[in-house]
Amino acid sequence: MSIKTYAQAIRDVIAEEMRKNDKVFIMGEDIAKQGGIFGCTRGLLDEFGSERVRNTPISEAGFVGAGIGAACAGMRPIVELMYMDFTYVSMDQLLNQAAKIRYMFGGKATVPMVIRGQQGIGRGNGGQHSQCVEQFFMHIPGMKVAMPSSPSDAAGLLRTAIRDNNPVMFFEHKALYATKGEVPDDPEFAIPFGKANVLKEGKDVTIIGTHLYASKAMNVAKTLEAEGIDVEVIDPRTLVPMDTETMINSVKKTGRAVVVHEAHRTGGPGAEIASIITEGAFKYLDAPVIRLGAKQCTLPFNLGLENAVVPQEDDIIRAVKAVLYQ
Repeated sequence: MSIKTYAQAIRDVIAEEMRKNDKVFIMGEDIAKQGGIFGCTRGLLDEFGSERVRNTPISEAGFVGAGIGAACAGMRPIVELMYMDFTYVSMDQLLNQAAKIRYMFGGKATVPMVIRGQQGIGRGNGGQHSQCVEQFFMHIPGMKVAMPSSPSDAAGLLRTAIRDNNPVMFFEHKALYATKGEVPDDPEFAIPFGKANVLKEGKDVTIIGTHLYASKAMNVAKTLEAEGIDVEVIDPRTLVPMDTETMINSVKKTGRAVVVHEAHRTGGPGAEIASIITEGAFKYLDAPVIRLGAKQCTLPFNLGLENAVVPQEDDIIRAVKAVLYQ
């Protein structure tokens, strides 16, 4: 095991996979000499050269489309978006092309492409650079969606994504890049998609937290432990495919569930997870599922207002007590 930051774990896996397979390359805005705004591609240009570490113009639709073409031609591109908010610029390429090509060509064409980048609050980047947008990509068949919450998960899930023969939306979080954790040194370490991580076992209530909220849920579990409340914490890790069995079995045991994420609550991934739990464990529920997400407004520039829009640990604690004591 090595101690790495989330950003280092991502950078190291990209480098390792590029060394193993000369069809893997990366492109995006300012990723070459600058190494990306969070350093996830730092040093790659020196090792692999400008043919495999490509700066792009400020045209997400253009270079996402170029990545799709390269993938169809047998390459394995990693396309970095500076902010995942900018997926909106390339929605036709992503949802009408990348997601559908394998189906439209009867399996004769594949799109082994990773689209990765960061999202979320934490830096006061404003309404067009702070959104969490994973819910859009859960809806369209043909894409996989990964959301690592730790350095180890970032490494294991990214390696799986790069080796997958389908397009993968790989959502990182800007507030996680500096966090540190143990990462296996095994160059073949990979985490399968569709396998949730039970971060803590408990018997009173299940908290399902995605991305940054996996660690926040763990903090809440420790706080509530002092009050005699035993919380089970689950990180789905991937939203497509989703490990519904682990979540349903957990709620069958605890009888209560709180789902929390940073994306907007309305139409967010929590709505889908709450429906899955209700359909799969209804007769075991002792209270309705509570879902928490960002308020239905644009993300503010002000850091204090930013925090007021998205769920905080106190909000999660109140939700847990609501399902326990209502």
